[in-house]
Amino acid sequence: MEKSPWRLTVDTLVIIFICGLIFRLARPVFFPFFLALFLYYLFSPLLDLSARIKIPRPMAIVLLIIVAFALMYFLGVLIYTSGKALANKLPSYSDQFSNWVNWAQAKLEQWGIAHDRFFFFETFNFNRLANIILSSLGTFLSFLTKLLLILVFLFFMLAGRGKLKQKVAASLDADRAQSVANLLEVIDQEIQKYLVIKTLVSLISGSILALILVLFGVDFALMFGLMAFLLNYIPSIGSIVAIFIPTLYTALQFGSLWRALWVWLLLVATDFLIANVLEPKIMGQSLGLSPLAVLFSLFFWGWLWGIPGMILAVPILATLKIIADHFPSLRLLSALLGR
Repeated sequence: MEKSPWRLTVDTLVIIFICGLIFRLARPVFFPFFLALFLYYLFSPLLDLSARIKIPRPMAIVLLIIVAFALMYFLGVLIYTSGKALANKLPSYSDQFSNWVNWAQAKLEQWGIAHDRFFFFETFNFNRLANIILSSLGTFLSFLTKLLLILVFLFFMLAGRGKLKQKVAASLDADRAQSVANLLEVIDQEIQKYLVIKTLVSLISGSILALILVLFGVDFALMFGLMAFLLNYIPSIGSIVAIFIPTLYTALQFGSLWRALWVWLLLVATDFLIANVLEPKIMGQSLGLSPLAVLFSLFFWGWLWGIPGMILAVPILATLKIIADHFPSLRLLSALLGR
């Protein structure tokens, strides 16, 4: 008996939820796996290019693993060194922040407005924030352990690229095997296109943000640029956070709201041009993800894996949407995930 679309969709969502529980319990394994899968789609075009220019496949895979290690090691060092330096510097801005709060309270009193809502800012503790940053960084040894696991997963994924078609062909009759293989190829290409272009746009966004901060003499410009690169995978919310944090830090560092305002205006203008002009032009037809689905995905993957999960949430959702688009039985799920 054939299942109705509603029943199939409900079953699919239940399976996803159960898988989510498993992912949460087995986070030390599954998070590196998903991150390796993300890197696999980014490096796959380079692996295909190496085949076209006659570079032996084993050599190409080893070179890509070395590049992945160097890239992630550099990013890890940048996050750890900049994060610790920022945590050590934050307490020195406590007096500046207190002066702003007192000034705002005085203005509100002049206007006859109660300032009870400033209680949070009055009790805000920069030392506590610094300790939170340091504790969230963890140990560098832990980072290296995760990096090694990611590289192991990535190696086997790259080594097994293209073998799925062979397994499909061996398990089905010739006509059906060809159609299924073609479908898998289309899905694979669409996922790869989305992730590569989104990463390219995020890289441009983060680089421009870092350049603007460097021109204004803001400390930790590279770290804020990396943060913008990662947060750009989160629609709307990510760009707001990526702009707000360096703007606030600019005001704290220089004690000048005007300088912070100029930084904010440039960052907002850059983000607007990238999001509304550059990205649509490069990406072409949008996936049209539902804002509600995006929000649910952010909460779900954030609950599973914290901030790293929120960064991977939309790429995972987009991948699920692409897969659902190509299967008639998942048409309802595709509609729920779309606008």
